[in-house]
Amino acid sequence: MDKYLLFTTSTELVRVPSDAIVYFRADGNYSAIIMADGEEYVLTLQLGQIEQRIEQLLDDGDHRFIRIGKSLIINRDYISFVNAGKQRLVLSDCRTFRHEVSASKEALKALKEYVAKEAL
Repeated sequence: MDKYLLFTTSTELVRVPSDAIVYFRADGNYSAIIMADGEEYVLTLQLGQIEQRIEQLLDDGDHRFIRIGKSLIINRDYISFVNAGKQRLVLSDCRTFRHEVSASKEALKALKEYVAKEAL
């Protein structure tokens, strides 16, 4: 069974399986959790706080979430396409969902190199 991530604020509680999270997107003092089923949860947490929570809840060897630039944390299990030149990243399970997001050229170039090196 997959590990659940739990996020709480003064008024909200979100508990979701970590493998169902496609990515987190920052929006000022808020962050959105984008789920594989299309659901989106907006939390009154900054992305840095979410990043800390992920580190606390997941095992030391579980590095499925990667911070990309200032505004994204992605689930690396869903990386299907990276084009640094066009600042384009596609996150998909190649069956039921597809999310296209943008990030800086530098962040995507680093991501591309990381994924390529990891595959060796």
